[in-house]
Amino acid sequence: MGLRFSVLASGSSGNASLIEADGFGVLLDAGLGPRQLASRLKAIGRDWHDIHAMLLTHTHSDHWNDRVFATLQRHNIPLFCHADHHIALRGGSPAFTELRDAGYVRGYEMAQSFQLSRTMTCTPLPVKHDETTCGFRFEATMDLFGRPQTLAYAADLGCWTADLADALANTDILALEFNHDEFLERTSRRNPALIKRVLGDRGHLSNAQAADLLREILKRSEPGRPQHVVQLHLSRQCNRPAMAADAARVVVEQMQADVAVHTARQNAHGPTLTIGEQEGKQVHVRVKRVVRRKMAVVSRHSQPLLPGWEDG
Repeated sequence: MGLRFSVLASGSSGNASLIEADGFGVLLDAGLGPRQLASRLKAIGRDWHDIHAMLLTHTHSDHWNDRVFATLQRHNIPLFCHADHHIALRGGSPAFTELRDAGYVRGYEMAQSFQLSRTMTCTPLPVKHDETTCGFRFEATMDLFGRPQTLAYAADLGCWTADLADALANTDILALEFNHDEFLERTSRRNPALIKRVLGDRGHLSNAQAADLLREILKRSEPGRPQHVVQLHLSRQCNRPAMAADAARVVVEQMQADVAVHTARQNAHGPTLTIGEQEGKQVHVRVKRVVRRKMAVVSRHSQPLLPGWEDG
């Protein structure tokens, strides 16, 4: 089947994505209600029967929903989260407690790979945010050259390190936060404490910070990787899709990278990105070229503004 990735929603009003490999579906965060989530799934040709596990990055309210936890239990779907997440979830979600008592809550440890399915492994990556927060690296079925099809996801982080750049390198799909423009953030009418938090090392990545991280990831990656960059968690108040895309475009052109850039949206699903499969048939993995050509960045969005961090 190959590796598939679809952003169902991205922003402070709710985050959710679907990762699939060989028929096994993983819901990555679920900050939407069950009906809205079902609608987004239907729009990409999926439903709850295509989800076999849920994975939680952290416990901010835009990443989980109490009624979704109840839906998981009805469908016998396990939830994977860190042990540090239990206290906050128990305090805010009766359905989480029921899910845990029923034996559907499972754990993961930072930097320790675990098996989600027969052909999909996941490695939690520690990132700096307000609490225990994870990015993830997924490796799925091997391609024709014995290389795993790989996706990396980091949606909430205030700063980055060389170690994180290494962990995010050499992926086929890179989903990365481009939260705000620093000038728009500093000159916004937000509460000064919120501005300080967002700009801090445990807040969110600016377009410039994310672009610098993208540059380092490309330097550490082999030719042809990543094939896709997905921009996540744009602020409605303090960013613009075109500004985020431009920040990535500069890096892509400087590095002469063969990569498409997609801007995730809050109010609609994004495209389904597929690695290793096209219309049900296996496609050849592109090999290293002697001369690599530049490709224009494709920024996919349909609205001028995206919901951001109004609630902090």
